[in-house]
This record gives sequence, C-alpha cells and structure tokens, in this order.
Amino acid sequence: MPAPDALLLISTHCPHCPAMLAALADLVKQGMIGRLEAVNLEQRPEVGQALGVRSVPWLRIGRIELTGVHGKAELAEWAAKADSEAGLADWFHALLKEGQLPRAQALVEADPTLLAAVLPIVGNVEASLNVRLGAGVLLENFAGSDTLRALLPRLGELSQHADARVRADACHYLGLTADAAARPWLEARINDEDADVREIAAESLQAISG
Repeated sequence: MPAPDALLLISTHCPHCPAMLAALADLVKQGMIGRLEAVNLEQRPEVGQALGVRSVPWLRIGRIELTGVHGKAELAEWAAKADSEAGLADWFHALLKEGQLPRAQALVEADPTLLAAVLPIVGNVEASLNVRLGAGVLLENFAGSDTLRALLPRLGELSQHADARVRADACHYLGLTADAAARPWLEARINDEDADVREIAAESLQAISG
C-alpha cells in the first residue's frame, strides 16, 4: 500500500503547529507519508472554509481527519493505517469515544462506504457502552438501505460471535437490513444459548417478514 498523502492546516499564531509540521515533515523523509501540503489559513482562509475547519492544527492523512495536537509517534501510527479499514475503524472509535457522534454521522452521510468501518466496533467487546451506542446510531441511520444490505454477510458473521452481546447487536442490525437474505443467520440464533439473543433474533425475523 503506498504511503498516504497529508494536508495540514495551520496559522501563524498557532503555538502547536510548528511541532506538528516538523513531525509530519520527518514522516515524509522516512517515507511514511507520500506528500505533505501545509496551508496557512491566515493566508488562505478559503481552504479552511471549504473544509469546515474552525481550529488548527487540523490534519487530513489519507481519509482520516484529526484535530488538535498529536505527537510524532501517534502521527506515524495513523499514517501506517490511514487507508485501511482497521485505521478507519480506529478513527471512528476515537470520534465516538470523544463524543463526536454528529461529526461521525456527517462523515458517513457524505461517504456511505465508511459505514463498513463501523462493523469492527460492533465486534469489539472492549468498546465502551457509549461507543457501541454511537456505532448503533450510525448503522440504524441506514436501515433498509443498500448500504446496510451490502454489509449483510459480515453482520451474519458477527451473529456467530463468541460474545452474546455482539450476537444480539448483530441480530438487531440484520433485521434492519429488511432483507430476506438475513433470515438464515437469524434462524440460526432462534435457539441461541442466550435469552436476549433469542429474543432479538425472533424480533428481527418478524420485522423482515412483516
């Protein structure tokens, strides 16, 4: 995978921007970033306006957008996974953990292909309740859509997860696909060892049939 490109927005009076710029320049030298573009918003305010940026430093690395100060080691980690689904999933996890659900919603609405990056959160048993609830909101926004139906096979796999909470959530999202193709996955959970999973699977089957 080629190294991602990066766009850094700074301002003349930003105390943290020089360190970010220097760290990113080092990553370019090391080949971890393919190209770095730095824009001073005091000279080019239209760039920030077009991107909806209200504070600096602001960074886009690959498809991932980061605000605030980040050290070189952290930037290197994001660069290494910037264009991978794992990286996108970590980005959405961070957004939801920071309470930035509206921003996550806007990103997915602008690019529905990003919805796939939410699935690893569903399968992450260590994710906090708030993060899992945020992921649920993002998926529920696409109920009955082709975007969600495209994820049906992966939701089916999650419905077989070792953790009952993950199986229950997956059954709920399978029902939201409103697709008969979800039926075999849900029928397999009707006799699940967990009562909540059995109940949600039955409800989802009824929703698909109804």
